[in-house]
Amino acid sequence: MSASARLFCLDSVMIDIVLRIAELPKSGADVLATEHLITTGGGYNAMSAAARQGVSAIYAGRLGRGPFSSIARSSLEQDNVDETRDAGFCVAMIDDEGERTFITSPGAEGSLRYSDLLSLDVRSGDYVLLSGYNVMYPGSAEVALEWLATLSEDVVVAFDPSNRVMDIPQENLVRVLERADWTLCNESEASLLTGEESLDDSVATLAQRTGRTGVVVRHGASGCTVLMKGEEPVPVYSFEVTVVDTNGAGDTHSGVFLAELALGTDVIESARRGNAAAAMAISVLGPASCPERDVISSMIQHSP
Repeated sequence: MSASARLFCLDSVMIDIVLRIAELPKSGADVLATEHLITTGGGYNAMSAAARQGVSAIYAGRLGRGPFSSIARSSLEQDNVDETRDAGFCVAMIDDEGERTFITSPGAEGSLRYSDLLSLDVRSGDYVLLSGYNVMYPGSAEVALEWLATLSEDVVVAFDPSNRVMDIPQENLVRVLERADWTLCNESEASLLTGEESLDDSVATLAQRTGRTGVVVRHGASGCTVLMKGEEPVPVYSFEVTVVDTNGAGDTHSGVFLAELALGTDVIESARRGNAAAAMAISVLGPASCPERDVISSMIQHSP
């Protein structure tokens, strides 16, 4: 199955150095990792997830040159993702409960130019995914926001604020929230964006601030809540799995959700498939672990 609509992703592709440890070390301490991976992560999570559902994905960023860039480029080629200083990297420390802690070192992905974005052939009906990182840093934020303003109204813009949502300048946040058709985030990020403590209040208030079409708020093991403009919130159930590594779960959910919308799938079913994909992704170590579309279909079919 394929779709004529494409997903353009601005979220930075980086290399994840994944270390599985019993607990985070205290300052000055030395701990041993029981497992490790050096693999492509960041925006690749969402793009690979979309590509594995049959939707063309294009990386609207820069990889640069160097050993990390070579790893990233190989991963993009593996999933047929097109792409336009060496790539940055992120040390992801995964504890025994699957929770991840990040230390990031930026690279070429932070040197995106306005001309790079203008050269993209974004057409009516295409999807564009931005993250909070794209509108956080001086220089690159202005580039992304200026380009965002040039997109036609029938280009679907999705925004994932990321876990550093409080570091986004308020002016930038307002601009991207006003343009976003879909805002996709987790429960904690929704609370930070709205100042609301309860999930229901966070979802409702967020939908008032953004999401020209709607919002999706993920809440871990219990699934996600979808709220479309003018409608009531809909909780969408999740799938029970053994949690190994939550790194990239949100990106996987976003990639599958947007890919399914591009394929013409109903919104709630798209969210359910995103839940299934994220559940399968967190059951293995490492990012970019989204399954193929038929595997997701089988999981949904055989779930109680």
